[in-house]
Amino acid sequence: MPKVVKTIIKLQIPAGKANPAPPVGTALGPQGLNIMEFCTDFNQKTAHLGNVVVPVEMTVFEDRTYTYITKQPPAANLILTELGIEKGSQTPGKGATVGKLSQAQLKKIAEQKLPDLSARDVDAAMKVIEGTARGMGVEIAKD
Repeated sequence: MPKVVKTIIKLQIPAGKANPAPPVGTALGPQGLNIMEFCTDFNQKTAHLGNVVVPVEMTVFEDRTYTYITKQPPAANLILTELGIEKGSQTPGKGATVGKLSQAQLKKIAEQKLPDLSARDVDAAMKVIEGTARGMGVEIAKD
């Protein structure tokens, strides 16, 4: 007999840094899950990723068991990391740019993020990432 899904929880947690404090504790506690078990498992699986935010999609079942999958970091984080900057423009679209992504950098980010996007191929994924970059005040090179 298949397990009955109770809920799906979506979190964004820094790699290797999950702990029982909010947001993890407040999301998992009401579901009756073992928070420390999840934190230990997540930290072991993501410690090698460095200092990135990792989206997690957790499926909680009626019998208080769970499964989870980790996804690629948000596109905005990948763009900031690629450019080596801390944040996007305060006024995107008004002439103030914070950096410039080359087509090679754009393709690299799109290939990394492709499994999590609804895009069919890398070219479509590049357009999605390009839109995110523009919204952050990042210019895209036409090379």
